Amino acid sequence: MSSGTKVRPRAGADPGAPAARETSVRGQLAARWHRDRVLLVLAVPGVIVLVLFHYLPLLGNVIAFQDYQPFLGISGSDFVGLSNFSVIFNGDPEFLNALVNTLIITMVQVLFVFPLPIALALVLNTMLNERAKRLTQSILYLPHFLSWVIVVALFQQMFGNGGMLNEWLRSADLGTFQIIGVPELFKLLITSQVIWKDTGWSTIIFLAALSKVDLNLYEAAAIDRAGPLRQLWHVTLPAIRPVIVLLLILRLGDSLTVGFEQILLQQGPVGAQASEVLDTYVYNNGIIGGNWGVSAAVGLVKGVVGVVLVLGANRLAHAMGERGVYSK
Repeated sequence: MSSGTKVRPRAGADPGAPAARETSVRGQLAARWHRDRVLLVLAVPGVIVLVLFHYLPLLGNVIAFQDYQPFLGISGSDFVGLSNFSVIFNGDPEFLNALVNTLIITMVQVLFVFPLPIALALVLNTMLNERAKRLTQSILYLPHFLSWVIVVALFQQMFGNGGMLNEWLRSADLGTFQIIGVPELFKLLITSQVIWKDTGWSTIIFLAALSKVDLNLYEAAAIDRAGPLRQLWHVTLPAIRPVIVLLLILRLGDSLTVGFEQILLQQGPVGAQASEVLDTYVYNNGIIGGNWGVSAAVGLVKGVVGVVLVLGANRLAHAMGERGVYSK
């Protein structure tokens, strides 16, 4: 081909197509910015807080590989490799005790605490009197806004050795019933506290999902002579199943995190053998005991396990035909 020969564009090709697409994308971004600029500006403080207090602190996980000393800082502390993880791989008794307690509490709360908001939402959804329904919801939501300090104090005033229950039993010559401070009942105690505090609040998402169920499905089921239980099984539960699966996945991802403040407030009377969990183990060994590297290693492994559980549960949800936390 001679130097003076011009290359003709291929038939049907539009030389300006890439530029047109780029202009179109810019136009769409400009339109979205113009439409959502107020929301984006309002989101900036939240994004800053998220980055500063959630993502930047992740860099501190380097402590898990150091013999960290606060007065030396991260840059001055010695690098020790994986030696801080020995409490996990070598089966340290204190760590194993905390792990077993965490798994038991998690299992109990997944089996007994997680289904309760679903059942309560189903009951509230059947209430026809809107005023009574709103009043009931307000009463059930209230405990969620109480701090764990107040919740623990209320339980002590009700069920402690000098609480209202035992005072009444004494006045009736029925003896006393010890709940607070009994190691064997500690897991039952904290589970009952979680139920009282958060069950009502957790119904909000399920009530929102129930409000989206098509009423025509109930009418069709009634025409087919389906009773209330069959309507519940074949209409209501399938309609809210995606929400249930999503919340269960998120709960599994957070399964190794159980009530740090709640347990720490009540740990003294029952002892570490019955009450130590991974979060209190990290606190007692890191903040109190000064074993910063070991505590960071345990916290890091706990986070990694949580991510693996979320990914695994989400993959299982996809196999069941559900979207899960994210779609494929």
